[in-house]
Amino acid sequence: MEKKYSKNNSQIVIPLGDPAGIGTEITLKALGDPSLPKDMQPLLIGCKENIKLTHQKLKEQSNSPIANLSNLEIKNIPLEERIVPGKPTSNTGEASFNYLTYATNLVIDKQARALVTAPIAKHSWHQAGHFYSGQTERLAELSGANNASMLFTAVSPTNGWRLNTLLATTHIPFKEVPNNLNPKKILSKLDTLLLFCKKFKKNPKLSIAGLNPHSGEEGDLGTEEINWIIPTINEWRRNHPEIILEGPIPPDTCWLSAAKAWQGLPASNSPDGILALYHDQGLIPVKLIAFDSAVNTTLGLSFTRTSPDHGTAFDIAGQCIARPDSMLAAIKTAWELSEKNN
Repeated sequence: MEKKYSKNNSQIVIPLGDPAGIGTEITLKALGDPSLPKDMQPLLIGCKENIKLTHQKLKEQSNSPIANLSNLEIKNIPLEERIVPGKPTSNTGEASFNYLTYATNLVIDKQARALVTAPIAKHSWHQAGHFYSGQTERLAELSGANNASMLFTAVSPTNGWRLNTLLATTHIPFKEVPNNLNPKKILSKLDTLLLFCKKFKKNPKLSIAGLNPHSGEEGDLGTEEINWIIPTINEWRRNHPEIILEGPIPPDTCWLSAAKAWQGLPASNSPDGILALYHDQGLIPVKLIAFDSAVNTTLGLSFTRTSPDHGTAFDIAGQCIARPDSMLAAIKTAWELSEKNN
């Protein structure tokens, strides 16, 4: 009989992403960190031969701690060709797509506690015939989620303050952003952000960024704020009188107090959660503030999923110099969130 894991299981599934990128390297480095939970059991989904080659190269060329290969459980999905680091192909795209699909089905079937995904290359997926704009969209399809959301969370190494930024829209062209925003979506995303922040604080303080420069400057720089964003925010406030929601805050200053709080500077008005209205509006400040600590977590799924906040880094793949900080944070966050979600 196939083993079914309880909510107290210790299995974290990690599909290794594009084999031509840094996914295997940063995973092996992260799993060698002594600060990880002692009872955590990682299951790697990837090509065993490529994992062995990467491990051997790290032993020879890197001073970073790395996982003990004999202690790792690996689901071997062999590669069809020799991999050249930094040179993605349709085959590496197919491999990373298959790794993710296999791993996700394990978690959906409750055979594991959480999913931590290494970076993929969207163009390699497209070359392989898989036309998704990112892993989030494939995860939503597999799990039947209609309202998956991307939230980036990070804990300051200085003082433990937590930065949370949710994206109202994700992987779409900039010109499509205004047409993908509406009152229903904003209300839903604010609810999602509040629910996440309540995992850490009873009555969190929230902020929402404006869409236009200076949040429209009273209509001189855009009318979306006046026409519907401000009325929508006021409606949400009426439905949540116990929560402080500030905004729409001009996007160029929306994250300033968060940056101060992250650094341990006085910032009494720093929010516990910020809603960004489009991808780069939220990701630019998050990566400037907390690039090595930020974790992407997908909300709205039936399981916990996290990933590093960076990509495949093909330019340094195979050089053994990739930093594992964000992957380590992603693994720790998956463990923590999966405990709270249970």
